[in-house]
Amino acid sequence: MLRRAEAQRARLVEADVHLYAGRLEVRHLKTLGPLPLLWDRWYLAPRHTRRMELRELLAAVGADTELMLDLKGVDPRLPGRLAGELADHPGPVTVCSRNWRFLRRLRGPRVVHSVGSRRQLRALRRRFAGRRLQGVSIDQRLLDAPTVADLRRRADMVLAWPVPTADDARRLASWGVDGLISERFEALAGELA
Repeated sequence: MLRRAEAQRARLVEADVHLYAGRLEVRHLKTLGPLPLLWDRWYLAPRHTRRMELRELLAAVGADTELMLDLKGVDPRLPGRLAGELADHPGPVTVCSRNWRFLRRLRGPRVVHSVGSRRQLRALRRRFAGRRLQGVSIDQRLLDAPTVADLRRRADMVLAWPVPTADDARRLASWGVDGLISERFEALAGELA
């Protein structure tokens, strides 16, 4: 998937990072607590599904590719472990999370506050009133033209997710969204070219 995104010249490549059993794992699937199973919505992964570690991704990423690492979960050790892993990584890295406490502890990477609900959008506006943010990553269902304009006044970069169709991409771009996060990046790139 990384090589395909790099072939499309994606400016950012997003990857979910979980701290699980002492390892920084890169995966979209969730765990079932201590059980060795991974799932997402209506999908259950086979028991022995390989779990990539962050160090493997960092070693594989091209020099011109910027990663956007989306920190998942609530383990307070995650930001510190991530900072340690990134200490020797020469390339640019952006870090985002819906858990904003994680972001306060990071120094160095660009920080993007992720927003997944109306309640969280209201909290972002209150908590960071009068303060310029490096970026906001937001569920596209929360957006309209006035909301994007408001976020652009507050942040250097506005990203929207998930973006499943070219029509969604065009609409979001017309409102001023800077970047789109999609699992269908190849199809969107082809349609939008």
